[in-house]
Amino acid sequence: MKAIYLEAIGKPFVLIDKEKPVAGPGEAIVQVKAAALNHRDVWIQYGRYFTKEYPTILGSDCAGIVAEVGEGVDNIWLGKEVIVDPSSDWGDNPRAQGLNFKVLGMPEDGAFAEYVKVRAANLYEKPEHLSFEEAAALPLGGVTAYRAMFTKCGLQEGDRVLITGAGGGVALFAIQFAVAVGAEVWVTSGSDEKIGLAMDLGAKGGVNYKSENWGKELKAKSGGFDVIVDGAAGEGFVQLVKLTKPGGRIGMYGGTTGMIGQLNPAEIFWKQISIHGSTMGTAQDFAEMVRLVDEKGIKPVVDIVYPLEKTEEAMRYMEAGKQFGKIVITVS
Repeated sequence: MKAIYLEAIGKPFVLIDKEKPVAGPGEAIVQVKAAALNHRDVWIQYGRYFTKEYPTILGSDCAGIVAEVGEGVDNIWLGKEVIVDPSSDWGDNPRAQGLNFKVLGMPEDGAFAEYVKVRAANLYEKPEHLSFEEAAALPLGGVTAYRAMFTKCGLQEGDRVLITGAGGGVALFAIQFAVAVGAEVWVTSGSDEKIGLAMDLGAKGGVNYKSENWGKELKAKSGGFDVIVDGAAGEGFVQLVKLTKPGGRIGMYGGTTGMIGQLNPAEIFWKQISIHGSTMGTAQDFAEMVRLVDEKGIKPVVDIVYPLEKTEEAMRYMEAGKQFGKIVITVS
């Protein structure tokens, strides 16, 4: 089979021929029709991820057709169009993942290949309204957004929610999910164009965080937020605390802009703000996320599609950060 290979830290992604995997007990082989990129893939290429096991085949997100099942797996899965939950071994505590938690695509071979081996328990039927490319965009970013916003922050209909960094995959899922359940959605971005595109998806408004006094501007426009979903952290997090209403919740799923600046503790405890760290999600989170997408007819935003052999080019496009939505690879 064709696969995309990463030999070592700093090396480019290259197309190779590799033996097709074989399903063991409780496993399935999925013929990958489309796969999606995540920032995780770029971090692994540069050795900035906590797991470092090279050489490797990356790719956490995929959609395809079940081609083979192993012992103990119902044959009813054969030929089904599926998406794959990319995480496994969460552990017994639903509040946080355990030490054995893994994500598809290091240490186990991932989805940048014509076939991928996964646990049958991680298979979900692809919502019929989604193409393979749209479905492939969903798993990692979708479950991350869902857990941060609903499981951790308890977003409800009528809540006012701020989603930072509109344009990134997780942020766009958060926008779409929040709009779908009847929340009032606001966004931040470093691009006025991306703010406009977010409003096309149903956001009420937003501000450019590159502008001076953006926090005060957003507070004047919105009145503050019941829920904030953030993947940036950094100096701007101080403004997010100021923007949170009494009793509000902040869900953090990343820290792309680095260490948080000086916070006033009184703003947190006097307003009784809850700050939740969140990453990926449990099998229950994933199932509920897929159900929401199916019931509400949500379609992931796909920015651009590359063929498998141009995965290295796709990674550099992601690294440039110009995308609005997910970057997808067509495989077979």
